[in-house]
Amino acid sequence: MKHTLDDKPRGGRPWSFDRDKALHMAMTLFWRHGYEGVSLADLTKAIGVAPPSLYAAFGSKAGLYKSVLDRYEAGAGYLDVEITNSAGGLPDAVKLLLEAAVAIATRRENERGCMVSTGLITCHPDNDELARDLAMRREKSLQQLADVLARFACGEKTRRIARHVLSVMQGISIQARDGATVEELHEIVDEVVWGLKERFDA
Repeated sequence: MKHTLDDKPRGGRPWSFDRDKALHMAMTLFWRHGYEGVSLADLTKAIGVAPPSLYAAFGSKAGLYKSVLDRYEAGAGYLDVEITNSAGGLPDAVKLLLEAAVAIATRRENERGCMVSTGLITCHPDNDELARDLAMRREKSLQQLADVLARFACGEKTRRIARHVLSVMQGISIQARDGATVEELHEIVDEVVWGLKERFDA
């Protein structure tokens, strides 16, 4: 969707660029270099706009980053937990989720890894608010996993398993960033699933 000079976003200042393209370009930069590794100059050069136009559209660099994260979670980083509907038990459900995480972290058309899993794990104090935002997104993912896995496990055990699965997903993201192959990442999945089968199928 292209916003032209006829549009009147926040503050009445007009946009003169394609917002979707801007988000895509910003996502590529943030995903590749991290939030603190991307300057305002990097963003304006890649998008092809002056800083005032960027601020008019997103409010700030932080506002742009949050918009990028929303776009990422709805698109490239979306994990469809409904794939577990076909699972025959807990190990099978976890396998489906982890295999999906591998696919997300290694898609050829994207940067490797997960923007949310590895985003602002450490940061300058000025960016603490953004770090908290990402922590909340990870907590939301944890709860989502717990809700899905509740069909296969019960009580406090569900949240423990969900936390374990999320930790493995985060590890997969880091390994993918470090250059692990798809086959190597699937070996991680196999080990986790084997452990669950030993525990719950025994």
